Amino acid sequence: MTYAESVRYLYSLGNEIHTAKLGLERIAPLLKALGNPERASRCVHVAGTNGKGSTSAMIESGLRSAGLRTGLYTSPHLSEPTERIRIAGEPITPDQFALAFNTVHETAERMLRSGELDLPLPYFENLTAMAFVVFRDAGVDWTVLEVGMGGRLDATNVVQPDLCVITPIDLDHESFLGDTIAKIAAEKAGILKPGVPAVFAHQNPGAAAILRERAMGPYTFADEWPVEDLELDARGSRFRIRNLQIVCPLPGEHQVENARTAAIALHQLGVSPYGIALTRWPGRLERVSEHPEIILDGAHNAAGTRALVGYIQRFYAGRNIWLIYGVMRDKSLTETVAALFPLVSHIVLTMPANSRAMPPEDIPATGAVITHSVSEALEHLLGVGASDVVFITGSLFVVGEARALLVQ
Repeated sequence: MTYAESVRYLYSLGNEIHTAKLGLERIAPLLKALGNPERASRCVHVAGTNGKGSTSAMIESGLRSAGLRTGLYTSPHLSEPTERIRIAGEPITPDQFALAFNTVHETAERMLRSGELDLPLPYFENLTAMAFVVFRDAGVDWTVLEVGMGGRLDATNVVQPDLCVITPIDLDHESFLGDTIAKIAAEKAGILKPGVPAVFAHQNPGAAAILRERAMGPYTFADEWPVEDLELDARGSRFRIRNLQIVCPLPGEHQVENARTAAIALHQLGVSPYGIALTRWPGRLERVSEHPEIILDGAHNAAGTRALVGYIQRFYAGRNIWLIYGVMRDKSLTETVAALFPLVSHIVLTMPANSRAMPPEDIPATGAVITHSVSEALEHLLGVGASDVVFITGSLFVVGEARALLVQ
């Protein structure tokens, strides 16, 4: 299949969260048939609820800056699924994507015919197998793998990592992972392996207790490396942990914890953390225009909303703020409505081109402008003053569509 055909096929499998079939019983035999590409390089495995994508990107940047050839696997994507699989910091090409898809798809189809697989692979398992094939064929030295959901039964949990990292744990995907922090922490801890060292970000006490209980190798809590001399501004942060000076280019106070965790992980691997300063992570408090300031942020859960609210209160209090907002139907709006909406002067509600999008009329916002596409919502920016600031947020699908239109 061509790139376009392979993407259409993957999308036809349905939403990767709601059609997820957690478990390793399909991907493990498939990878064996492919020659176990997941064993071809050294690996850092990253789980958590919040910040695992940012932390993965910072670890990869540090490894790459040390002269190592890297692979990075993250989810979701903003515009194109090629963004999920990166080599040396760059998304793979459509041709590379199609080649990997065909390799995985043809092997899976043969195994289905022979009875070696009982069901077709869902979206995320296809992408995960493809990533391993791409990284093997590209000859990467290190792969950094972000868990898709949970950890214990996630498709990425076929690896034997050199280091495990768990970022802050919070409530999310409760219907899949459990309805308490302790249950969710137990699922995240499922990536831990005997004898493999681990780095844990700052956790609430309940999650920390579970991680200590489930650890099977030496572990470090980021709290053991206190942050000192913190300088925080709207563009990022600088701070010191022990004798290491860290520069984080990703905005937001929450990124300090992610950068600290990434720096400790790199230190564990014997690599300088200074490459964190070169990290790029689109769509997360990403400034795509200066006059007016337009900032994209995929604050798609309660913790993300809290981080965005804190950022606005710290750096944009008193400014004339515009908000373009759209969300999926399965998201709770309680915290957004209560905490985020009162901070802004103008609200433009919208919806991405996705069957799961919540109709903007169903979002409770008094006096909001209603639009039915991201492009229509962006037309309202013509009324924004040069000194105003615009935040485009909610679903990552909204951020991705806006970014494709705004970033040329």
